Amino acid sequence: MSPLRKTALAAGVLYLLTFVSIPTLFLYDQVRNNPKYILGPGPDTAVLFGGILEIIVALAGIGTAVVLYPVVKRQDEGRALGFVGARTLEAAGILAGVACLLTIVSLRQAGAGTGALVTGQTLAILYGRIFLLSQSFIPAVNALLLGSLLYQSRLVPRVLPVLGFFGAALLVAGDIGVLFGLLGLVSSPAALLALPIALWEFSLGVYLTVKGFKPSPITAAMEAAEPDRSISGAATPGVA
Repeated sequence: MSPLRKTALAAGVLYLLTFVSIPTLFLYDQVRNNPKYILGPGPDTAVLFGGILEIIVALAGIGTAVVLYPVVKRQDEGRALGFVGARTLEAAGILAGVACLLTIVSLRQAGAGTGALVTGQTLAILYGRIFLLSQSFIPAVNALLLGSLLYQSRLVPRVLPVLGFFGAALLVAGDIGVLFGLLGLVSSPAALLALPIALWEFSLGVYLTVKGFKPSPITAAMEAAEPDRSISGAATPGVA
């Protein structure tokens, strides 16, 4: 397996790994929608398990950008660096949201009582706003940055980044609807508007895992440079 194929495989697997957080839509239901959760018996296990899944997603998201950066920077280093930064910002938001929910669990376990009701509700609302920015708006930015790089470089079929552009527009429209109270954060219309961006990321993950990068000037240049690195690396001990 060539280094380029390994890079594509790693990026694809990491993209698919970002979908492990889908169950959190149900795992967080009690802590997010029950104003008196902090006074009840729990359950805490679902929230803790959901937090673990989201931590995995945050790390996998950063991984996708780090793995793809050496390849896509050959198309445009500025946008490639922006993609790494946006992915890191998205991961930071995910971790901040997890911290909010885990704090609610800790307050409940500590028996904070009715005095912590407002605090618990505030943290739940804060999680929703962080989710709107980190896991809804930033993915649209990611799609524009990475999609434009892949579209111009032809490293994948152009239909995939086009799907990303379309999904980014719909996702931003949904975010605006949620921001102004026209849509619920977890509602059928919001889910439908988010579906194309999810399909873009899933399709990209599957393609990179199964097929790898398409032949392009970028892959040709990287493959041509690979023997030179091997020769220089083998010659180094002789020079010493």
